[in-house]
Amino acid sequence: MSEVKERPVPIHLSEDEVLNRLPERIGDVILNYRYYPGKDLYSDGTIEDEILAIVKDASKVEYPAIIERKKSWPVLYHLSPLRGNIVDWLPIGRKDKVLEIGSGCGAITEKLAEKAGTVTCVDLSAKRSHINAYRNHDKDNIEIHVGNFSDIEPSLPKDYDYICMIGAFEYGQSYIHTDTPYEDFFKIIKKHIKDKGRIIIAIENKLGLKYWAGCKEDHLGTWFSGLEGYPEGGSARTFTRKGLEKIFLSCGVTEYSFYYPYPDYKFPTMIFSDKRLPNQGELTDNMRNFDRDRLMLFNEKYVFDGIVEDGLFDIFSNSFLAVIGEKLDTSYVKYSNDRAVQYALRTEITDTKEGRVVRKIPLNERAWEHIKEMKRFYNLLEERYRGSGLCINPCVLKAAASSETGERGYAEFPYEKGTSLETLLDQCLEKDDMDGFYRLFDRYYELIAYGEDKEITDYDMIFGNILADGDKWTVIDYEWTIEERVPAAEIAFRALYCYVLAEEKRNKLDLGLLMGRLGISEQTAGEYRMKEKRFQKQVTGKRKSMGELRDDIGNCCVSPMMLMELHKKEILNQRIQLYYDRGEGFKEEDSHYIPDIYLDDYKIAVEIPFDGNIRALRIDPADRSCMVKMMELSLNGSPVPLHKRYVETNGKAVKTGCYVFDTQDPNITVWVSALPMTGENILSVKMEITPVPSDMALDVMGAIKKFF
Repeated sequence: MSEVKERPVPIHLSEDEVLNRLPERIGDVILNYRYYPGKDLYSDGTIEDEILAIVKDASKVEYPAIIERKKSWPVLYHLSPLRGNIVDWLPIGRKDKVLEIGSGCGAITEKLAEKAGTVTCVDLSAKRSHINAYRNHDKDNIEIHVGNFSDIEPSLPKDYDYICMIGAFEYGQSYIHTDTPYEDFFKIIKKHIKDKGRIIIAIENKLGLKYWAGCKEDHLGTWFSGLEGYPEGGSARTFTRKGLEKIFLSCGVTEYSFYYPYPDYKFPTMIFSDKRLPNQGELTDNMRNFDRDRLMLFNEKYVFDGIVEDGLFDIFSNSFLAVIGEKLDTSYVKYSNDRAVQYALRTEITDTKEGRVVRKIPLNERAWEHIKEMKRFYNLLEERYRGSGLCINPCVLKAAASSETGERGYAEFPYEKGTSLETLLDQCLEKDDMDGFYRLFDRYYELIAYGEDKEITDYDMIFGNILADGDKWTVIDYEWTIEERVPAAEIAFRALYCYVLAEEKRNKLDLGLLMGRLGISEQTAGEYRMKEKRFQKQVTGKRKSMGELRDDIGNCCVSPMMLMELHKKEILNQRIQLYYDRGEGFKEEDSHYIPDIYLDDYKIAVEIPFDGNIRALRIDPADRSCMVKMMELSLNGSPVPLHKRYVETNGKAVKTGCYVFDTQDPNITVWVSALPMTGENILSVKMEITPVPSDMALDVMGAIKKFF
């Protein structure tokens, strides 16, 4: 990291100091305190000092390793380069002026400054603005205004090309104190955008599926508060799609588009639109509890599949990205930048004058070399599979559309229609049509084996990378092609392995049978699995996945169903079952449970009233093997002799009054008819019950039998 002149953070300033303070620089970044109130009104505490120390001392290339080492949600949130995905794809160019409201620690500022001509930031916090400035000190196109937006806004120009509010619009009522704060906030913002400019709003969906499934509301940290309409208040408000549209329309806006960042706008890996909504089976990355523990009320993947099938995704998407202004040509974005730098790229589906196309765009100079290889791979694969019936989607290398965007070149492919082989195989499994599954798989194997003797192999020829449109099968992604001769059986095994690993419902597949069809032994399969692990490490550059980072941070996913079962088990363990013999033996229908009798973890005390028609009482102390120590047994205040004439068990007596049971149905019978009774009687029982493993109980009973 280049040397940056150290300056004190102006957290506490007098009014005169604020008014007279000149802008200062951290590196090339300008900080303007003209409207700073003299102290930070918002802070996350000491963690901000920790993050400030990191951005002062470390370069950006060190951030991923620091994130892995710190195992901290705030460090991940503020420093992860994946945060910038939400704006990276926007067509912001070198001549564009951008206003970012709520810039915080600069994760979005960093990406905007890479793309735009100038970036003006507004943020309440001097501490966070210093973090922003230090992390972006080498950018000469950033100015940060520190203070309340309502104070700063009148001084801002009215010719911005883009105004970005990424996780900021929900705090509108904190900035604007009127009866309609969000409408008034939007009207104020709208004054500062030029004709044909765009306002970008990223915000959580009030009805996002993750909240129904058990994630806490992001701002309050409570369950279901957004779904319930924020009954406990709070400074933030999120909205449904219709709620946002109502605000836009009330402000005179009619031209807007909705995009759907997935899993959410904080760390999006895919961004869908109304022109390209998700397919069934596509939404599988739903464990997003980086910041808090969560419940897991249901499997979100399966619910999303139903939502997608019924056309309701725009209602239940976890987040929205609203683009107010002229519509964009891009309908879908997928990021692959959570891997080694040389493989980081962005995939887009874009509408052009010639039709819809797919583009793979490098995110750095090293990745451009990776992209350029795709054209060569296309030529080699097309030559191998020519005449086979397996098509390779053509690749064309193109220069960036405009040098003003700061983009490099990209690879472009025709947008192929059809159904993925993965989806077709899933449909067979759902219908238990194994003959259909094997027909598709055999056809797949026949096609990929064509030209097997050639030294060119698409190593990633998984089922999801092949589209079927009638008899036409097309490989749409061949990024991981290698100039080696690899057996088709290995490629097919890898496809099966990835297929089953990605979806629990596919476990019913008989892998042994399929391995037999491929002629693969278990030993060879083990070697292929190890090779797959090495391949994944190569792709990721040994960086941890977001799932691994979530596990490291240590927040839990708790299943209420499991908690219910544990609670139910605890209730069952905290009661005894009592049977009555009225002269016809013990019957299930003449029994009941007596709950709430435990004095502590092991001791119980109960008084059992009964009339003179009862011949015997049977007490079942537990539903498991155990040891029972009889501490008191009395009838109407008189002790009951622990003799077989009066007390019988289906266990073994270790000593008088102490029994061991190796059964899941232990019982103790008291023959009250052999005892002096009155019309109304009370049997008082105190005993200590200790659970023991069944094999231990069996050993103890065997030892007792042998001893006696």
